[in-house]
Amino acid sequence: MIKTIILIGGPMKGTRFRPLSLELPKPLFPVAGYPIIHHHIEACSKVPHMKEVILIGFYQPNDALNKFISNVQQEFKIQVRYLQEYTALGTAGGLYHFRDQILAGKPDSFFVMNSDVCGDFPLKEMLSFTVQKGGGSHCTVLGTEATRQQSLNYGCIVENKNTHEVLHYVEKPETYISTTINCGVYLFSPDIFCTLEKIFKKNQEDNYNCDPNMQMKETIRLEQDIFVPMAGSGKLYVYHTDRFWSQIKTSGAAIYANRHYLALYQNWHKERLARNGELKPQIIGDVYIHPTADVHPTAVLGPNVSVGKHAVIGEGARVRESIVLEGAVLQDHCCVLYSVIGWNVTIGMWTRVEGTPNDPNPNKPFAKVDVKDTFSPDGKLNPSITVIGSNVQVPSEVILLNAMVLPDKSLAGSCKNQIIL
Repeated sequence: MIKTIILIGGPMKGTRFRPLSLELPKPLFPVAGYPIIHHHIEACSKVPHMKEVILIGFYQPNDALNKFISNVQQEFKIQVRYLQEYTALGTAGGLYHFRDQILAGKPDSFFVMNSDVCGDFPLKEMLSFTVQKGGGSHCTVLGTEATRQQSLNYGCIVENKNTHEVLHYVEKPETYISTTINCGVYLFSPDIFCTLEKIFKKNQEDNYNCDPNMQMKETIRLEQDIFVPMAGSGKLYVYHTDRFWSQIKTSGAAIYANRHYLALYQNWHKERLARNGELKPQIIGDVYIHPTADVHPTAVLGPNVSVGKHAVIGEGARVRESIVLEGAVLQDHCCVLYSVIGWNVTIGMWTRVEGTPNDPNPNKPFAKVDVKDTFSPDGKLNPSITVIGSNVQVPSEVILLNAMVLPDKSLAGSCKNQIIL
């Protein structure tokens, strides 16, 4: 029996995803028409003997999360539960805190997945790789290649090229270590909890002996507290993937992930992709349109567009490389490029909404999406995709370029390279 734990964080996380994460927990944000962690659970459902998926985080239980859990249980016929931490316990603290629930039923092994990554997850291949290594392997880390410079932003892995044992692990090093990076997907055997217990007891002892004015240490971090000492012990391995993988730290990364998930539908879910036809809008490339959306036949969509529930796209509208969320209205002849249009937003007629893509450098093999600062060193807003928060009214015949608009605003005119608070 196998289980999966998905670490979904909490409301203090996902700040770089605002204003979109103000309305909905970031793990539930729709990419290619489905919540981010829906893609995780779908990948898990394809693994033989997968018994249960456990979501761990410190969000308060809410209607959106409860509805999501109910829907995926019905769709994938797999048990899904949410376990709420009393505070942020770190990437491994929640695992130890809920160890009894994870070990219930005596699983042979369990996956752990970060919710802020996306990709074509090779879970079955990771499982086969770990089985070949034998029962002595505590953990297998999913790894991929990055550029030398970008590797500094990730956990870096030095491995034995023959056995794939991890010899050295450094989280976000200051200097170059390796171009093999941690993808935030792991496969553990249950005896990892022995290691977690030792770290937990050491933290408790340190808290007891420390200065009472110092903050108590309650978190356990997989990367620094587990992988660093485990490297070189013969119990930590890396499985390489060359499939699509990316972090989703910003809304720009969501546009990138949307493109790749739509491309994956060509292999696994062609029925989700819109098709050209009589009295239908013109479709270019990969496009997802929710069945309840109303799109005018003269509109042109694509490539790489997702349209959510009950959205309305008017006559002659043009949408490209964008995500249009539930209830949004794009009026006649508007143009939306490289943007996220929030829930219940109205875009006026002949209005142009455009952002700047943040794609990996196509001239560098293994390049990833850069997580850029919102502002440049001289205080100017860095060009990025345009993000419009929920319930915003954008008037007709204006231009929004590289803008971020917080929820519940009514714009009076054009906006370029600005944040509208």
